[in-house]
Parts: sequence; C-alpha cells; structure tokens
Amino acid sequence: MRVNISSGSPLETEIGFSRAVRAGPFVSVAGTAPIGTDGSTVAIGDVYSQTRRCIEIAVHAVVEAGAAKEDIVRTRVMLVDIAHWREAARAHGEAFAAIRPACTFMEVSGFIDPDRLVEIEFDCVIGSSVSVAQTASGGRR
Repeated sequence: MRVNISSGSPLETEIGFSRAVRAGPFVSVAGTAPIGTDGSTVAIGDVYSQTRRCIEIAVHAVVEAGAAKEDIVRTRVMLVDIAHWREAARAHGEAFAAIRPACTFMEVSGFIDPDRLVEIEFDCVIGSSVSVAQTASGGRR
C-alpha cells in the first residue's frame, strides 16, 4: 500500500511530487528546504540554522508517514557550498548522534530559491528502530 504525505506546498501539484511517500515499511522524504511557516526561506546565510529547519520539517513528514525518527536509515545533505559542510554536520550530529544513519554530504549547483543553502532527504524503514546496533570493531572495509 502506498501513502503520499503532503506538505501543503502548491508546488507539489505543479511539479508532481509528495513531501514523503510510504510504501509498505519504507518511507522516502523528498529534498526538504529550510522553509518557514510563512513559506519563505528561513535563516538566510546560516547553514547551521537552515539545516536544523530542514531536519525539523523532514522528521515531521517521517512521523506523519507513521515512522519514527529512529527509523531513519539514510540521509542526504545537499549544500550549495561544500566548504560549509561542518556547519550542516553539526546540526545533523545533534539530531542523529544516537541513530547514526548512513549519510552523504554533497555539493549541488543551486536550489529553486537562491537563499537556500541546504536541502535534506531521508529514507526510512519502519521498525528498524527496535534495535539500533553499533558495530564494535569500528573497522573499515
């Protein structure tokens, strides 16, 4: 069974997308921008604060889809300037230090609104939060 989760953005219909989609135990959250409740970009010039807002919006979509924050297994952080990755990483670490999803930081050439410095995507598997196991070896392969 598929469930589309809407953010209420008028662009969803125009573009043909959903904020999140749940298909069985899987939830994918689309690229999420740092948008305020009034529809404008928040914290202009502040990668850390924009990242926090993106996470807040995307986690809300995860919960609305019936998943938990702890079910997030992968995140993608897209930045217009990779030199600011540590600012985004600080916000990501505050949100996910205990969960530790697979994570990728990447640089993109830009977003729809040039004031947006970051967007985030999530993938979730519902039920994966039952046991968060960390590898003891910490080894690399």
